[in-house]
Amino acid sequence: MKLGHYDLGVPVFLAPLAGVTDKAFRETVRSVGGEYVWTEMISDKALTYQNSRTLKMLDLSGEAEPRIVQLFGSDPETMARAALLAIKSSADVIDINMGCPAPKIVKNSEGSALLKDIPRAQAIASAVVQAVNVPVTVKIRLGWNDQEIVAIEMAKALESAGVQMLTVHARTREQFYSGHADWKWIGRVKKEVSIPVIGNGDVSKPEDAARLIEETECDGVMIGRGALGNPWLIPRTQAYLKSGILLSEPPINERIQIALQHFDRVLRYKGERIGLNEMRKHAVWYIKGVQKAAKIRDEIMQTRSPEEMRAVLTRILE
Repeated sequence: MKLGHYDLGVPVFLAPLAGVTDKAFRETVRSVGGEYVWTEMISDKALTYQNSRTLKMLDLSGEAEPRIVQLFGSDPETMARAALLAIKSSADVIDINMGCPAPKIVKNSEGSALLKDIPRAQAIASAVVQAVNVPVTVKIRLGWNDQEIVAIEMAKALESAGVQMLTVHARTREQFYSGHADWKWIGRVKKEVSIPVIGNGDVSKPEDAARLIEETECDGVMIGRGALGNPWLIPRTQAYLKSGILLSEPPINERIQIALQHFDRVLRYKGERIGLNEMRKHAVWYIKGVQKAAKIRDEIMQTRSPEEMRAVLTRILE
């Protein structure tokens, strides 16, 4: 598939995950061969207010194209201004979040709340499309709940607004991240629009991605929680979709080496206090399946310095 002037083949995207897909993790995914990564979702208001923490989230320096920035908001004019600021920070694609189920997002008529207000969603998309000269994409869910599935109606409205790609997380807002993703709706959306449709939900191994594409005829896949502590899932899935070859998962020593490199990046960008605090969750994800993982997890959570964290991870190598 093509997005603007980018030829993406059959893309495997790393999903935008709040508190996860920061610069350190994006660089880690790319270091193991992943190609397409997204920023965490960024508040339009915080960006237009030039909030210092938000500006750090928008640091795209040294990152390969296409640099995809996800924004969320509820006001068309503010979203358009935020999109222009993202472009000035080297964004190559603007994505709009219309699927986040978090209560603090929804209560402000943002994220999944827009599934209940399609005219507003369309107005936001249209304002951003008219403001920028790069591709605009949108990520949605199926609807608010099982009784209010609006994915097809929403997709058509967004396509008419000029959106160039749509990602469909095949769950409702009411589901949050529980239950199963209903892939059949991805296929139904794909049949109703002419723009590329990316499937998202319950892809935890390369074979899942191939099955999702086969069942829905979608143009690519997006992987979210499956990549936690498992950044090589992105390139392994890319390889499987491209050649049918299932690359083996990296051995434990390689996993820990990647974790240590990830930790170095986190410290570089966020400093010791914040970096150590954020790396604890990543380290716990990296050791999943390791012998005595429960004991190691407890040790990780009790680390009080970068040296202690490195010592715990290095002991696994030894």
